[in-house]
Amino acid sequence: MKIRLTRLGALALATVFGASLALAQAPKSPPAGAAAAPQPIKLDLIPLQAPWTKVCQKDPSGAKEFCRTIRAFGQAADQPPTLAMAIDALSGEEKKIVRMQLPEGLLLRPGFRLVMEKADPVDGRYSICAGGSCFAEAEINNAQLNLLKKAQIASIVVRNQIGAEVTFNVPMHDFAAALDGPAVDPKKIEEQNKALQDQLEKKAKEQREQIEKQPTAPAPASPAAKPAK
Repeated sequence: MKIRLTRLGALALATVFGASLALAQAPKSPPAGAAAAPQPIKLDLIPLQAPWTKVCQKDPSGAKEFCRTIRAFGQAADQPPTLAMAIDALSGEEKKIVRMQLPEGLLLRPGFRLVMEKADPVDGRYSICAGGSCFAEAEINNAQLNLLKKAQIASIVVRNQIGAEVTFNVPMHDFAAALDGPAVDPKKIEEQNKALQDQLEKKAKEQREQIEKQPTAPAPASPAAKPAK
């Protein structure tokens, strides 16, 4: 099943995925000739915005409704997002799509694994990398979605450039309420997007003003010219 990214879905995606994602720093590669295998990395992420956001709209035929439930996660509140997750659903369809936005610098093959409690891992594949991020997706059915709704933690397992396994642990404790609850008004999404843009522009302006206020260092004195012979 293919669910296309509609205008409303794209708006929600831009609101949460507005910035490039921060790549978790991996340990340095072992010295040449070292036999030690790369150590696995586990990162416990935190939500970077209060609720999961659910947006819905009718498909072009008007017969079905497309909904996307989305949230961004990071390692600290004052740092850029590390990962973002969205669940796309079309009414009446058994299959759902889990979409991930992951940092660049990870191995595109074998893709990623979505690990849920009391369930077999779900394999996902990358679709495209652009703008400092990579996008990936996996299909799940209703039974797997119900397990995801009950999970406290969902783990996204990937591999970095040196082959080390990287596990992003994503909190899911309030995902079910958002998925089963009402959709957010699209106008609110637009307002949030505008507020975020205004905040970024204000911060950039303040940084420029601070730079302009800094005293400029005097130019080094040129050596005295030697008298002509």
